[in-house]
Amino acid sequence: MRILKIISRLLDYPVADLQTYQAELALAIGESREISPQMRSRLLAAQALLCDGDMMDAQENYGLLFDQGRSVSLHLFEHVHGESRDRGQAMVDLIDVYSANGFELDAQELPDYLPLFLEYLSSRPDLEVREWMADVSPIIARVAARLEERGEVGAPYALLLECLLQIAGQQQQLATLRGTLSDEPPDNTPAAIDQEWEETAVTFGTRDNACGLDQKPPANQVTPLHWVDATAGAVSQPNDSAPARARGI
Repeated sequence: MRILKIISRLLDYPVADLQTYQAELALAIGESREISPQMRSRLLAAQALLCDGDMMDAQENYGLLFDQGRSVSLHLFEHVHGESRDRGQAMVDLIDVYSANGFELDAQELPDYLPLFLEYLSSRPDLEVREWMADVSPIIARVAARLEERGEVGAPYALLLECLLQIAGQQQQLATLRGTLSDEPPDNTPAAIDQEWEETAVTFGTRDNACGLDQKPPANQVTPLHWVDATAGAVSQPNDSAPARARGI
């Protein structure tokens, strides 16, 4: 599903290739049939916002948006396990899923990073993609709603996540959340970030079977994970540099 790879690129840390291949990206978006005509138009507008302008400004805005606080983190397991020990085992299980299907990771990437996850799914059969996307849709919807609350900087990224929800047939989850998260305490202020670093501790306990992570999938099959939204409280790890994966569309 090529549209997932396009969304992956737009959702990732901004690099010059976004501008170099802007026309090719726009053409591919226009040809996508996994999203509605209205959504294609909105996605093209979001692409223009993300690709135009000064790249250094885009990178700075990206860091301010995603690298401060965990509520809009693009690392999926932060929303499942926070900073608990279970997150490490969940990553090992997800790496096994990737490897079993011939998808090898760059050393700089964490396996639960959403753009990487989407790049993996872009090579999988459509039915499998929709099952995975439906499975992670509660997290995607919540992050999208929070990004919408961040105003103009967060809006194009929220739209990318809304596209994913449409592919999964789960747009109603975002509609339900809109306007309900404005009372959440901000986690991206200097005081909140300092407090999280001081208070966050590794917890040890039994693994949550509801997350579907206790069993590894068969070598020839991807078993969708069952995600739950953990309470906010951990700080995401900064995305220090542009990832080193190949960036062909």
